[in-house]
Amino acid sequence: MTEAAPIPSGYAAELADLRAQVRAARFTAQRRVNTELVHLYWGIGASILRRQDDEGWGSNVIGRLAADLRAEFPDMRGFSPRNLAYMRAFAAAWGDERILQQPVAELPWGHITVLLNRLDDHQLRDWYAERAGLHGWSRNVLEHHIRTAAHSRVQAAPSNFPATLPAGDSDLAQQLTKDPYVLDFLALDGDAKERHLEQALVDRIIDTLRELGEGFAFVGRQVHFDVHGDDFYVDLLFFHVEQLRYVVIELKTGKFKPEYLGQLGFYVALVDDRLRRPQHADTVGLLLVADKNDAVVRYSLAGQHTPIGVASYDLLPPAVQAALPSEADLANALHEGSSDDGDD
Repeated sequence: MTEAAPIPSGYAAELADLRAQVRAARFTAQRRVNTELVHLYWGIGASILRRQDDEGWGSNVIGRLAADLRAEFPDMRGFSPRNLAYMRAFAAAWGDERILQQPVAELPWGHITVLLNRLDDHQLRDWYAERAGLHGWSRNVLEHHIRTAAHSRVQAAPSNFPATLPAGDSDLAQQLTKDPYVLDFLALDGDAKERHLEQALVDRIIDTLRELGEGFAFVGRQVHFDVHGDDFYVDLLFFHVEQLRYVVIELKTGKFKPEYLGQLGFYVALVDDRLRRPQHADTVGLLLVADKNDAVVRYSLAGQHTPIGVASYDLLPPAVQAALPSEADLANALHEGSSDDGDD
């Protein structure tokens, strides 16, 4: 039996480099194939649009075209009548022939159909297309962000970041916030206790991270700190891997109270002192409450010296929230009911 030849020095590093090159080349090739496919679909859709305008093509012609294309290219998927209708809608929504220069051209076709199905506003389609490409959202994540109207919630939470963080850093920290956070995936009612809410967020950590946004990593729940013999527990601790900062999250199931900020500020200072490293950005706190008065929040934040944001959370999806009567509607209904009772 012959002994295996010794591995030369530097072989492992060279192999790692070649692996990285192969992966990069495969990724580039996949992107090129996808871009060409998207361009093809746009071209087919634009052709259908022109024929409909010039010659009055109807749904029957679309069905015949789909059948003929499938017969000609049996190995290619995507030539169903429904998909041809999506191609037409795609060309109508992005009418510029410079489609390859737009963010939507970088997305998989399934993502594009989601944009066409879920959104009518062109600016919103571009907003979600750009961020889906930038952050590598999966189709499910894209659908989640559209369903929960992420465009209206990002960077929206009241905070004191401009007063407590350097200018550039305060802008970055603000990008981590939303208002409200939609936690409908927890399947909890409005009477859930804080410990139940914490546990549910941990049990559904993948959904929680998706709602928090890109870059969040979960560190722990009820993270313990011993301060000269006194025990303290941080509700939820996260680390943002892009901004290199800890994010302390405290949960309150009731309405915002100014005293909540003192407790959260203490935890932020504790994490900043015990866990933060020299290369890390300032630790920030995020208080999640079931309800808040924004004016009270602003006055309360003005007196805080640690960077904190305050946001509300919803346990129901936006569509259901919109269908529910407001507090004013309920009050009016009760008032009218009591008036009717008095007239009998």
